[in-house]
Amino acid sequence: MITTERRRRATAFLLTSAAALTTVTVSVTPASATGSLDGVWRMDGYGTVVSVEDGGRRMREYETAGTGCLPGEVTELTAGTATLEPAGPGRARLGYAGSAGHRTLRRVAALPAACADPSPARDPKAVFDTFWQTYQENYPFFTMKGVDWQAVRTQYRPQVTNQTTNDELFAILTKMIEPLHDGHTYVTRGDCGAKPDNCFGGHRADTPFPSAELIKKIDASITAQVGAVHQWGQGHGKGKIAFADLPDGTGYLRLTGFVNYTDDHTFEADAAELDRALDAVFTDRRVRSLRGLALDLRFNGGGSDRLGLRVAERLTDRPYTAYLKQARDDPENPSKFTPAEPVRVLPHHGPVYTGPVALLTGRLTISAGETTTQALMGRAPGVVRIGQNTNGSFSDVLERRLPNDWGFGLPNEVFRDAGTGRAYDGEGIAPHVRVPVFTDAEFAAGRDSALAEARRRLAPAGRP
Repeated sequence: MITTERRRRATAFLLTSAAALTTVTVSVTPASATGSLDGVWRMDGYGTVVSVEDGGRRMREYETAGTGCLPGEVTELTAGTATLEPAGPGRARLGYAGSAGHRTLRRVAALPAACADPSPARDPKAVFDTFWQTYQENYPFFTMKGVDWQAVRTQYRPQVTNQTTNDELFAILTKMIEPLHDGHTYVTRGDCGAKPDNCFGGHRADTPFPSAELIKKIDASITAQVGAVHQWGQGHGKGKIAFADLPDGTGYLRLTGFVNYTDDHTFEADAAELDRALDAVFTDRRVRSLRGLALDLRFNGGGSDRLGLRVAERLTDRPYTAYLKQARDDPENPSKFTPAEPVRVLPHHGPVYTGPVALLTGRLTISAGETTTQALMGRAPGVVRIGQNTNGSFSDVLERRLPNDWGFGLPNEVFRDAGTGRAYDGEGIAPHVRVPVFTDAEFAAGRDSALAEARRRLAPAGRP
């Protein structure tokens, strides 16, 4: 198992692509400065109880559901990559460096009795029940997806017995969530990289996982359109950030993810590499001279929302609200959520570009690629979106494990428009200008309609 904050922003797209996943350690505000944070805390939403120990230097999460409690991992609270701080009598706020917003904790007297069970049942029925119940209590989108989750239980629960094999059980769990077509659903039973059949990740019916051949076609198409690019990223992350000054005076910035820019696999390393790239792109001279910027997120599998916000912060000289974030907060009522928390875009302390921006999106704009798209909707002057709808998978991934030590994940949050309260889960964020994105016809013709449209709008003939 990967440690706390394992894949909170990783999509099934990243999982199935066997991408390396960010591991984040956690630290807390020193207890001596705030009063003791030791003790037991229940998290609003997320089905989680947290035990903080050793003067605020160690934390353990307990995954709770109506079926019981499974102890999570013990995490040494070090390295300054997350914060736990008091937020009023009997309350605290937990914030992860790679995740936007915070989680509210409320002090409780003790762990639930079920959390003290040293030997929870591990048989196939217990595994099924934990899986089904966790979705029942946390998944917000059954109605939107047209899935009757109670009927799913009625169909599959009788197929599970004490004699059900691991292969049979894994197939059943996969069949249960496949109809959701949700890029933030998955189930794993071991090493995905070595044995891809050990992992199942959901995806839209109209958006299969990109093949190596498709990725090569995309890269070749971009190269043909923009020529040589400056690249950032280290090790396996090389080229995930790319920029080109185009002959028409516009700039082209492409990000293929918001995670794993280096082989360190930490948020701090990713943030440092992204900042290094953005410092090189948004220089004093360039922000004054650019006629426009094409920001390409058409092939972006997500990662850290915070890294996406870092990009938005280079594109504004005024603070504004990127979106409102909520988590499902009632096991019985899928329409009840935690209070909406505004997530802000704060201008970068340094050169920022405030000129015209064209944002390229498509069905492979997923997760943090989508929250970045959403964050730019509040920018002034406005950003023109060109291409196709984004994927429609916004939430952090609520990661869980099963009694037999398999892993699974699901979304439990909504990201709402700061002005209207609208969420874009399922359908994704629509473009202002709809053109083909990475189709066979486009590749065959050597054409990139989205980028051509962006350049036409950003640098029209005769504009000074």
